[in-house]
Amino acid sequence: MSENESKSGERVEARGKAAAEKLRKAEPAASDTPEARAEPSTPTEEKGDQIGTLLIAIVIALLIRALIVEPFRIPSGSMFPTLLEGDHLFVNKFAYGAKIPFTSFRLPAVREPQRGDVVVFKVGRMEAAPGICPIDQCPEKYRSENFVKRLVGLPGDTIEVRDGVLFVNGKVVLRDDGERHIFEDSDERQLEVIGEKNGTCSYWIADDPNSPTPARDKFTVPEDRYFMMGDNRDHSNDSRFWGTIRLNDMKGPAAFMYWSWESPQSWGKLLNPVTWWDLLTKKMRWERMGRPLDCNWPKTPPTSNNVPTQ
Repeated sequence: MSENESKSGERVEARGKAAAEKLRKAEPAASDTPEARAEPSTPTEEKGDQIGTLLIAIVIALLIRALIVEPFRIPSGSMFPTLLEGDHLFVNKFAYGAKIPFTSFRLPAVREPQRGDVVVFKVGRMEAAPGICPIDQCPEKYRSENFVKRLVGLPGDTIEVRDGVLFVNGKVVLRDDGERHIFEDSDERQLEVIGEKNGTCSYWIADDPNSPTPARDKFTVPEDRYFMMGDNRDHSNDSRFWGTIRLNDMKGPAAFMYWSWESPQSWGKLLNPVTWWDLLTKKMRWERMGRPLDCNWPKTPPTSNNVPTQ
């Protein structure tokens, strides 16, 4: 190799080393990256993150309850034989248009209320007479309470209860299947189960032969109001006594049965492990759980408060 070629090679090698050194200096050191510069989270910061996540979860849960579904417990027998004491169901909040909390504004409805719907709604309760009142007709001092009843009359409908029989717009809603069914309630009363067909809905009601059904003279449901009755016609505090309700006071139709046992107690009162064990092993109604609730359910009437409905 000539001297010139040797010098040329040295110059190329020197230029390569200089370029590599320049590139090395241009790259950030590992300790200069954002990941490396980030300091470990302190316990206070970690706790703050956990609280933030919890608050977000709470807000989401509250929004679901306010706008989509809300749980409801059946505390009494006013809806025998359809709903039993100890049934727990979800209410479809968006069906009639969910109400925005703390306002009178409602979201657009999926459908209008119809005759035969099983509806959860708000009423006012007072210690003094008249006791129960529609929210918009209550005196100032009252507490709000949730009721569940069947919607039997729409705005403009004519309602009459005569000799224990419901008439809507002058037509009887009873249906006779040729069979006589008996339902035994939680007080061991023998109730006769009768079929009704109101609009497109076919369902069962209970009649107590030993208690006269409260009558209702012919009555026209006012505009924008609804007439509600319990399926246990002789043992229900409903529109026959305290009047009609507004759409604005409806939470929505019953949608889904998520739990059922033979106990009218609320979840908060079931703190005794012995009570839980007794209910779970002896008083569960497994066959009722998970059932969608439409206005034609159940297809066959139950026979008592502790017998599952098929």
